[in-house]
Amino acid sequence: MISQTEENYLKAIFKLSEKSNQPVNTNAIAHEVNTAAASVTDMAKRLAKNGYINYERYKGVTLTTKGDEIAKKLIRKHRLWEVFLFDKLNFTWDEVHDIAEQLEHIQSEELVDRMDKLLGHPKFDPHGDPIPDKQGVFTQREQRPISEMAKSETGVIVGVREHSKPFLQYLERFHLVLGTRIEVLEIFDYDGSMKILTEEHGEKIITQKVANNLFVSLG
Repeated sequence: MISQTEENYLKAIFKLSEKSNQPVNTNAIAHEVNTAAASVTDMAKRLAKNGYINYERYKGVTLTTKGDEIAKKLIRKHRLWEVFLFDKLNFTWDEVHDIAEQLEHIQSEELVDRMDKLLGHPKFDPHGDPIPDKQGVFTQREQRPISEMAKSETGVIVGVREHSKPFLQYLERFHLVLGTRIEVLEIFDYDGSMKILTEEHGEKIITQKVANNLFVSLG
């Protein structure tokens, strides 16, 4: 039976490979799971031996079909738990991740299926990340960072690139949460900051860093 630590490694590899669509190097995995590169090498050998990854020294790591399936199941459970905690238990979006990290390792598929049904089969979690269905298929949608919007374009905030507590708390404080409709009023050449108009809370100036880390659906 696969351990929680092994599951976490597979999830980390999946997320890293999803970003780059390339084999993942051990240093990147070490950073993602917050451990030493030597420990990652030892784990990679174990995961490869058990058929979860393809690993060749100096050439990076890829998931096998078996490893990919486990990673997607873990992500599905994690994001469904986030929705449950947010929608049903009123945790804030900056609180749900750490709790879901603990709950995602529960093995009962029946529990996950019932939770999915109870929640109405959500397609996205409280941070706007897609939730894979039971077959591991993610819902796709057109989205782009606010930083790529042009003056006078409008859109609705649908996701965040950064999931840190300080960033989510910042967005909450300044009313830049999911579902907020915005219009770009001005883009400042000097530093890439932007003046935006929100429907309910008026004009705001956001930094380029914030604009890079907030996704919108245009229109």
